[in-house]
Amino acid sequence: MALAAAVRVPARVLLRAGARLPGAALGRTERVDGGGDGARRFGSQRVLVEPDAGAGVAVMKLKNPPVNTLSLEFLTELVICLEKLENDKSFRGVVLTSDCPGVFSAGLDLKEMCGKSPAHYAEYWKAVQELWLRFYQSNLVLVSAINGACPAGGCLMTLTCDYRVLADNPRYCIGLNETQLGIVAPFWFKDTLVNVIGHRAAERALQLGLLFPPAEALQVGIVDQVVPEEQVQSTALSAIAQWMTIPDHARQLTKAMMRKATASRLITQRDADVQNFVSFISKDSIQKSLQLYFERLKEKKG
Repeated sequence: MALAAAVRVPARVLLRAGARLPGAALGRTERVDGGGDGARRFGSQRVLVEPDAGAGVAVMKLKNPPVNTLSLEFLTELVICLEKLENDKSFRGVVLTSDCPGVFSAGLDLKEMCGKSPAHYAEYWKAVQELWLRFYQSNLVLVSAINGACPAGGCLMTLTCDYRVLADNPRYCIGLNETQLGIVAPFWFKDTLVNVIGHRAAERALQLGLLFPPAEALQVGIVDQVVPEEQVQSTALSAIAQWMTIPDHARQLTKAMMRKATASRLITQRDADVQNFVSFISKDSIQKSLQLYFERLKEKKG
């Protein structure tokens, strides 16, 4: 997990202003070989967007190597890229996938939560909230093409999507495994999982920190399809085409109706949720657990 460089401008300010992150080259475009008429890639240092305006679909690739850890900058860049697509009325759907071999996303950057100041923890958690709210409430059709391991925050990102396609590889497990690290998944992580797989299955999965291999993931319903790895993106594009046969206004209003209560629960408690996170993550016992986790990682690498 690469240590993210410090960003002192609050993420929400960056989002409102559309500001560029240091070295991110946000908004840079280049022509896509074989893309739709006039299609151009755009994105940022850690996100590549390959648009096909003719089809109304864009492929958003996560490229924060080695494992797409959700650092503060990466979270912000993802939201900015989604916002750019939402503001372009030629796009109706987005396929979310990884540009890093073998990993969709390893989840939240634990280094953002260890040995930092309370102010930094608060800034980071606001960015995590913002990502979830923007993706979960997006009017676009969002489909995950999960082409790698997908634990914790990576799983949460896919759960915000309307449909999930997972590659049939036993190493590509998915789930909210926070308890295995001594961390408790926040209520809105829990709510999102309950909405997808049901209360009993979510309770068991969250308490045990389960990571589901493809067959089990399909059985429990945390993904909608399991296909050979080379077919993940094409299957996701086929799925998004089916969703796009429905008139946008009807589908968008239905999506908003289904998700409003879950989103509103966080919106009305955002500040309290940040305070709870900062209080929890600042505890000596949690900091020691995270430090021990990093020491074990070093030992494995050694």
